[in-house]
Order: sequence, then structure tokens, then C-alpha cells
Amino acid sequence: MHITDKLFKKRWGVFTHYLAGIQNNPGNPLSLGAGGSSWNDCVRAFDVTKLAESLSRSGAGYYFITVMQGGETMIAPNAAFDEIAGTKPGEACAERDLIAEIYEALAPLGIDLYLYFTGDGPYANREIGKRFGFTEPRSDGVTMGFVKNWAAVLEEYAVRYGKKVCGWWIDGCYRDYFKYTDELLEPYYLACRKGNPESLVAMNNGVFPNYRKNYRNEDFVCGEFNDLTVIPPSRFIDGAQAHMLAPLGATWGRPGCRYSGRYLDCFVSCVSEAGGVVTFDCALKRDGSLDEEQIAALAEISTASAL
Repeated sequence: MHITDKLFKKRWGVFTHYLAGIQNNPGNPLSLGAGGSSWNDCVRAFDVTKLAESLSRSGAGYYFITVMQGGETMIAPNAAFDEIAGTKPGEACAERDLIAEIYEALAPLGIDLYLYFTGDGPYANREIGKRFGFTEPRSDGVTMGFVKNWAAVLEEYAVRYGKKVCGWWIDGCYRDYFKYTDELLEPYYLACRKGNPESLVAMNNGVFPNYRKNYRNEDFVCGEFNDLTVIPPSRFIDGAQAHMLAPLGATWGRPGCRYSGRYLDCFVSCVSEAGGVVTFDCALKRDGSLDEEQIAALAEISTASAL
């Protein structure tokens, strides 16, 4: 058996961006007209039952959600973050543990939970970014001091949730732009594995025309693509499970579907036969429900299991 067998057999899943700039932005339709509240109130408005119902209708075998991206707003409490950032509970990290509640809603349905994290921390908040040790200009590159601070936040989450979280997709692990090396990526990997020795880890180095492994120990490749066209050459890419992530909408986190359900079914079948796994980026509304057009298209994907 291989550590990625469970992910491979799921064949495909759903990924969503849940961020202050989307679900709490009055100018974004996904906020449902309720944007502009505190981040705490936004997180309180998330109905995990609606999310579970949407995912169940779509047929997804697993689900990714962003813990954060760029800014200081996190979807669950984190004492390590507050200590380093100098924030109080609820000011940056939501007081509600949305991750734990999502797990409880999805587990009875057999939908595995995965999390998205980043390699550049809360850089967009300049003061908090400075306290962690990384802010603009990000091209100056990360330091081990920053990595250890940020890995402490990741480790707290990973240890808290343990085997409830099946894996992590860590964005912004750029070798050229942020000057990441295997040594600098190692603390993130160790943090994830401390919480769950079987946790799958992928470190993103950006969009490329093919499937690529970025870090020596990663279990599956991030596979960030802008569209659904590339079939993997084999199940493993330098020992890591072939995996891709691409948006169903015009771009990341947008509603609407560029593909027919028939195309999605054919594409997943082709990728699965080649040994890969497909994750679809979908639009998530403030109340926790998914875009209906995207659900309808995903529901047309065959329920056949990977061999």
C-alpha cells in the first residue's frame, strides 16, 4: 500500500477559497450582501450543514478549504499566531473553530477534510507580517526565523486536528520568488506530520505546464493549473502522487462553470486511468453553500472508483 492510496481512490474533490476579501467583501456577490462585518461575525455565518449538503450533492470524495491566505484572518483559533502577532482571540483568528465543525459535518458523509495553508504568512498586514518576519518586498526571500514562526502556527493546527485532517496543500513555496529550499520547507512538513504521521503534504511552486514535484518529501504534487486539459504521464511524479488543482469558474473562486458535466466526467476518467487525482476549485458563498451551476456539473461525474 502507498500513503496516497486513499486520496487516489477518491478520484476527485472540491477546493474553496474562504477569505475576508471574498465572503466578507460587500462588493463580492459571494458575500450575499452581508459583507463588511467583523471577521468573527463572518465565520459565525458559515453554515457547515449547507456546506455538507452541497458537497454531498456534488459527489465529492474530499474537500479543501483555505485556513488563510495573505492576510491575518484565520478560520480557527490559534494561540501561537496571537502570541507572535500580538493579537487577541477574535481579532485575527476567529473564535469559532470552523475547521473542527466542518470535519464533524463531513465525516459522517465519508468526505475527507484537507486544508490549505501558505508559505508567505500574513504578509499583507504589514505590521503583523513584520512580527512574523516576512512582508513586502517578498522577493527578498524568506528566512529560517520566519519559517519557524510560521511553522509554529501550522503545527498548532496540525496537532489539534490530528487524523481529522488528511493532508495539506501549502501555497507560496516558491523557490525563485521566495527563495525556498528543501531545508526551509522542512519545518512545514514536520509540523504537518507531527499532528498526523499519515498526513499528506504538498508544497506549491506555482503554475507550470506539467506536473512537478517541488519538495523532496512531498506526498502529492500541488499541480496548480489554470484549466482542465493536462493528463498526468503516470500515477507518481518522482515518487509523489499525481494531482491537479484548477478552477471551474473563469478564474479562482468564481461562480459559474466553464465545462459541461460530460466534459468533467470524461476528464476525471482520463486522469484517474492515468493514475492522477483532480481537485476542482469552486465558488463558496458566505453561508457555506456552493455555486449551484458548479454542483450540477460535478454531479454528472461518474461514481466509478479508482482501481
